[in-house]
Amino acid sequence: MPDPQTASLVDEILARGERRPERLLQMLVQLQEALGYLPADVLTVLAKGLGLPRARVEGVAGFYSFLHLAPVGRYRVLFPDNIIDRMLGTPGLMDRMCRNLWLEPGHVSEDGVASVDTTSCIGMGDQGPSMLVNGHTLTGIDDARIDAICDRIRAGEPVGAWPAEWFRVEDNIRRADLLLDARLAPGEALAAAIALGREGWLEQMHRSNLRGRGGAGFTTAVKWLACRDAAGADKVVVCNADEGEPGTFKDRVLLTRLADAVFEGMTLAAWAVGAQQGFLYLRGEYRYLVEALESTLEARRSAGLLGHCIHGCQGFDFDIEIRLGAGAYVCGEETALLESLEGKRGTPRIRPPFPVTHGYLGRPTVVNNVETLAKTCLIARDGGEWFASHGTAQSTGTKLLSVSGDVARPGVYEYPFGVPVERVLRDAGAEDTLAVQVGGAAGIMLAGYEFGRHIAFEDVPTAGAFMVFDARRDPFEVARNFVHFFAHESCGFCTPCRVGTGLLKGYMDKLADGNGAYRDLADIEWLDRLLKNASHCGLGSSAPNPVIDVLQKFRPAIERRLRSADFQPAFDLDKALERARQMTGRDDAEAHLSNSPEHS
Repeated sequence: MPDPQTASLVDEILARGERRPERLLQMLVQLQEALGYLPADVLTVLAKGLGLPRARVEGVAGFYSFLHLAPVGRYRVLFPDNIIDRMLGTPGLMDRMCRNLWLEPGHVSEDGVASVDTTSCIGMGDQGPSMLVNGHTLTGIDDARIDAICDRIRAGEPVGAWPAEWFRVEDNIRRADLLLDARLAPGEALAAAIALGREGWLEQMHRSNLRGRGGAGFTTAVKWLACRDAAGADKVVVCNADEGEPGTFKDRVLLTRLADAVFEGMTLAAWAVGAQQGFLYLRGEYRYLVEALESTLEARRSAGLLGHCIHGCQGFDFDIEIRLGAGAYVCGEETALLESLEGKRGTPRIRPPFPVTHGYLGRPTVVNNVETLAKTCLIARDGGEWFASHGTAQSTGTKLLSVSGDVARPGVYEYPFGVPVERVLRDAGAEDTLAVQVGGAAGIMLAGYEFGRHIAFEDVPTAGAFMVFDARRDPFEVARNFVHFFAHESCGFCTPCRVGTGLLKGYMDKLADGNGAYRDLADIEWLDRLLKNASHCGLGSSAPNPVIDVLQKFRPAIERRLRSADFQPAFDLDKALERARQMTGRDDAEAHLSNSPEHS
């Protein structure tokens, strides 16, 4: 059993969460924040307090990469390992910190003070190198700052006392258009939608032809209508702010600059479907935004824009709660996100049924992306036809792009749909560009001959990531980084993805070591077909995309790593046993025997 002080803390957190099992993940986040990790006896008490099997509680704690079942050091340092961050120099900075603190990556220092490890993209590709320390985001890292951070860690100085400029996160808005230039006043869009009535508001949404900005591109009005017409009065609106796709950070900017518009968009959705409860699911890497977002919510409640009788409209009751994720890329998939909201492992659900009829706790639920919801404010204020007059017929309105990599001006760019890729490259100051990865790791890699293509659902769709690689970069290493990412982020639920992503990772590592053969390329193509046809969700079916793109468009980058056209074994038995011989002294004995007269 935990000590009395810890037991009291668990009771307090249970009471704060009303002992509701769907709040399990939030309770685990709060406990770890207080204790540094999640001890086994604490999980036992928590499980008993929630009336859950202990195995389920530990299973949830073990699923999320930001939760720890063993001590990880009083200072938990994580360096992002996305390809853009690696290009910015994070591997060298991580090595420097490990040398300074006398520890190995992935391990806790002997004195228990610090641990240093890698994590996936943390949404700071426009202002790296960056890192997380105890969940706090630090940007603009260089050698001098690493040394200064190490000094403060050795001195035991709390992270909250470190210089404020170390934690500064810039918006880096490089090009604004309809949304970023909108100057929306709180309540303005909501008043317009209420004046239209629920049916009139839905009609404007239909006319706008707004499609989801999270990547799938489903028509928003159709989703809202299905939820409105679903059986059950307790409808829910969820904002998916789990921006985990590598190279994407535009939702971070919207939550910083236009939080009112995001919350107003959620309220507009609630007006359309008749929901009373809303959640903003915020990725754990953006936890530094929580305080400001809570202040915005409180201001909206005080202004009558949330709570009971919103905007004086009888029967229009709606409020929003912020829930934190804890490091799981797969929770960007809407059904995995709903599982996480319910305090479970983020395993994607089998569909149908769809969330619009059976979502959060089995209730009809609308799940929309941050940018999608913010855009609804423009439609309410200026009309659906006005919105549809921008962009293309199939892709109306504008799109925010997170531009990073080999460009002079990384940041957020807003364009009408239909903008050519070459225009974005020119505006961002890209030179000698070899390839562009659009849509993150799960997206598409464009070669130079494709830069005339257009950002639009009917041509090059994207959730927002736009990563640029010039001629100095190796497309193979880009694809390899993405394959490692997918292998790490697979939830492990289905065998094709769990095993297939690991096999892909093995093949890419084998090629990187110079042990690849042409047969491996055929096996990779076979894995691509298997994962696309048999995976439980989009993560598995997308995992081979980076490798297939390189095979099709930059094949020499892979072929120059092949040892020969014939099969070559990648496993070296002698080398594999070398460490064991050294530990047992066999190497010295064998060397002595080989030099003795009877062996000469």
